[in-house]
Amino acid sequence: MFNINSIISNLLFTLPAIVIALTFHEYAHARVAYAFGDMTAKNAGRLTLNPFKHLDLVGTLLLIFASFGWAKPVPINPFFFRGNRQRKIMLVSLAGPLMNLLEALVGAILYTLIYHFAPYNSVFNYLYNLLYYFIQINIILAVFNILPISPLDGSKILAGLLPYDKMEIVFKYERYGMFILIALMFTGILGKIIMPITSAIFTLLMRLCGLY
Repeated sequence: MFNINSIISNLLFTLPAIVIALTFHEYAHARVAYAFGDMTAKNAGRLTLNPFKHLDLVGTLLLIFASFGWAKPVPINPFFFRGNRQRKIMLVSLAGPLMNLLEALVGAILYTLIYHFAPYNSVFNYLYNLLYYFIQINIILAVFNILPISPLDGSKILAGLLPYDKMEIVFKYERYGMFILIALMFTGILGKIIMPITSAIFTLLMRLCGLY
């Protein structure tokens, strides 16, 4: 049976962490696309840190309760990119996962400061636990999105690394991407891919901050 107190307690930590992580992830896509000359995301109201502009209700709920979800994709139009469009698509896609890793690093620094210097009370204890989830969730999002499976960012990053005439190989199987992700999740393969990498990055960040 569900333990309602446990669910509420978990939400107090995971929900803020997920909202912040997803919002900054999508904002990073929009900001880099805008820097390259594409106004599409800005005109769609996505060049903002307002989470309501980025979050998808179903995707957020699934991420909370099933550890698998999504936000609203940021619309871009590579036609407006200045310079090498293939490279710019890759960099826009890379911006989201890199933002999550940056968030995880900032979270790890704050986590360390609270651990060493904050007095023990309910407020700092909550922040301490919140930051732990925040770090983990951001790393998981970065690793998950870097997988070279459409519609994840990793598929566009891979396409950007391939010679121009080979890009179609990635997009040829785009329609099957979601089915592949669902199959990987339900067979447990997705977790076996993501969790060891997530654990290694988390340990690295903690060591960089002097905690491990």
